[in-house]
Amino acid sequence: MPPPRNLHAFLTFARRSLTAPVSQRPSPLTFVVGNESGDLDSLCSAILFAYFRSHAAPKYTLHIPLANIPREDLPLRPELRAALAYAGVKSEDLLTLTDLDEIKDLKPDDTRWLLVDHNALTGTLAERFGTRAVGCVDHHEDESFVAADTGDEPRVLRKSGSCMSLVIEYCQDVFDGLSKQTDTAEDGADLKDLENGLAHVALAPILLDTNNLKSKAKTTDLDVKIAEYLEGKVKKYKRKTYYTELSELKEDISQFSYTDNFRKDFKAWTEAGMVLGTCSIPQGIHYMLKHLGDDKTLLADFRKFSEDRKVDIGTIMTSSAKDDGVFKRNLLVWAFNAKAVKAVEKFVESQTEALGLAPFQDGRLYYKGENEVRYCWYQHVTKNSRKQLAPMLRAAMREAAKL
Repeated sequence: MPPPRNLHAFLTFARRSLTAPVSQRPSPLTFVVGNESGDLDSLCSAILFAYFRSHAAPKYTLHIPLANIPREDLPLRPELRAALAYAGVKSEDLLTLTDLDEIKDLKPDDTRWLLVDHNALTGTLAERFGTRAVGCVDHHEDESFVAADTGDEPRVLRKSGSCMSLVIEYCQDVFDGLSKQTDTAEDGADLKDLENGLAHVALAPILLDTNNLKSKAKTTDLDVKIAEYLEGKVKKYKRKTYYTELSELKEDISQFSYTDNFRKDFKAWTEAGMVLGTCSIPQGIHYMLKHLGDDKTLLADFRKFSEDRKVDIGTIMTSSAKDDGVFKRNLLVWAFNAKAVKAVEKFVESQTEALGLAPFQDGRLYYKGENEVRYCWYQHVTKNSRKQLAPMLRAAMREAAKL
């Protein structure tokens, strides 16, 4: 029997299933989780992939969407709150790592994990459930974490601007099937309202991740195709208006501290015995220094943030077009120990020209010592985001480890 079709009711049903006594809990539980950055693409992709998979006939196997962030981090994402509101859902309705930690009797062998917007579990989830990944839908470099043969589960690894485009493509038959059932959805919600809400949630990350489908570096034919498909299901909708609403909310970082901004979109990898930490921020370094705090505050807060996460190489990757409408990037890279210094210098040697790196404000924020170095650049080759920069840094870490 399928779960409720109303998205809020579905999330409530998923929560009850997870928190039920062991004797009443489905076994195994199937989770859908995005990457640890907890950005809009990861969060919305997990919600909708779980929703559509749970409504796939004939099994209607419940898939539980999990936000890969602590509950306390939900308020840092006003753009998520806005997108979910179209479907009658609040951020607080989502299950988070905090909720998962409260389920003390959940054994790894009683779980299955489907990954969206990444293809390798990281952090505490990897430590606890690393052997339980059964499939993935992702647009990043293959980490060879998920088995090559996933049986009936998906192993989708393709280029797209947004992972959501791959999710909707995979689940399109189920989405279309909702309209072939009754004229009225459960809980008294009109079917058109249901489709409108789901489509708005899906469109949000696609539009944000592709700069309203205008970024030549990110937008693929699939993103355009899926966006047009979804727009056929929405009511009273203007693409530019919706994109502007979301982007303004995402880019208003002045309401948060440096530390809040660092943790809002953070991802980490372990490579060659070192930890690489990456923070993605939708405003430039100049904006941050003007609105969040001076050089001393930025550096002190980022050092503390990195130390708390046992990071060897910390990076801040920014993107912004606010000043004059021209898209720009900054990149700050900080090595916190001698081993990390070798890796960062290898990165500088191999990627400075390829990325068009030039000193930020004549070397402002630079530091060079024997056991610590810090660079801050203008990144003139703006087509490269974290999706490309993280593999470059990780490659440098591997190369430096051989020296």
